[in-house]
Amino acid sequence: MDTTSADLAGDRDVIARAEAIRDAVAAAADEIETTRRLPPDLLDRLHEAQLFRLLLPRSTHGIETDPVTFFHTIETIAKADASTAWCLSQAGGCAMSAAYLDLPVAREMFTDPRAVLAWGPGPKVKAIECEGGYRVTGVWSFASGGRHATWLGAHCPVYAADGSPRRDANGEQVERTMLVRTEDVQWTDIWNTVGLRGTASDQFALNDFFVRADHSITREFDRECREDGPLYRMSNHTCYQVGFAGVACGIARSALDNFVDVARNKVPRGMKKTLRDNAVVQSGLAQAEVNLRAARAFLLQSTADIWKDLVAGHSITVAQRMTIRMAATHAIHKAREAVDFAYNTAGATAIFDGHPLERRFRDIHTVTQQLQGRFSHFETVGAWMLGVDADLSFV
Repeated sequence: MDTTSADLAGDRDVIARAEAIRDAVAAAADEIETTRRLPPDLLDRLHEAQLFRLLLPRSTHGIETDPVTFFHTIETIAKADASTAWCLSQAGGCAMSAAYLDLPVAREMFTDPRAVLAWGPGPKVKAIECEGGYRVTGVWSFASGGRHATWLGAHCPVYAADGSPRRDANGEQVERTMLVRTEDVQWTDIWNTVGLRGTASDQFALNDFFVRADHSITREFDRECREDGPLYRMSNHTCYQVGFAGVACGIARSALDNFVDVARNKVPRGMKKTLRDNAVVQSGLAQAEVNLRAARAFLLQSTADIWKDLVAGHSITVAQRMTIRMAATHAIHKAREAVDFAYNTAGATAIFDGHPLERRFRDIHTVTQQLQGRFSHFETVGAWMLGVDADLSFV
């Protein structure tokens, strides 16, 4: 299927919203880093631009944009501040859950123009079936953006009232995400990290808390979905992959631009010429640039091709999900390599607090430590290519 330059460019009106507030995001970056939160005035701007609603259904007052536009929008914000972009990407994927809720419940949650849903995993959690819903107990972590969210999702294995695991037709334990108001949880501040400090991906807890059945969802995108638009024929896992690759590419783009500024003026100790006059530096910069551009182009091309197929009425296939998974993981790691080049080649200039390369180095290495940056994703794709049983949990 032929893809045009317009397909790769995305919806310019939506992307322009991010471009319009990019300077404001950059101006807030130091405060975000220090307070480990997105400041209220910046949140106001993000809500006014509806950037938390990129993947929310139109039926619930969302933008319901396409994944190519989603990538460009997240990348634009990441050039200014990675934590802000990460929060928007996370919120975008979470908002897709509105497509799996009964419409009155979805509107209850998202009619508020400042509504944000965040969620995270928990290793020792449970939801016990009871009349009308579930009793939920546990502790969940990595709830990126949870401190400015209005709703939280608690992923839970489901148990019958007698304590036995509830299993599906395949014998697998049923898992559902329980949606609760932010004011109903207990928070613990745990987010003291190397990078992405402003995501405030803290820990929250519930103790025997009742959740109505209609406030729970499955994250299996091909079940319980009431929306028929092309965006909801792909999973939020796939959109996360595209969005978080956008975060990585935005970090890398700014890092290489920062490096060029350093290289034009810095004369390294013991040297007579600036960094830019060094042939090794010139070659390294060109290779970092082409590797980043190529990885980014592969992801965008693949995403645009798949989107055309979805718009034509098809659902996403396992083969297409594998393509996005390997393209997104590849883009994240080529972005890391570009940042590493910039940081290492800039020398001691880059090690000080407040230098753009110091922060971007920390942020990109936090991105790669997250689920989306796992090298094991290549193993999954390779196993599938070879016909070996592959775990599709994160594809």
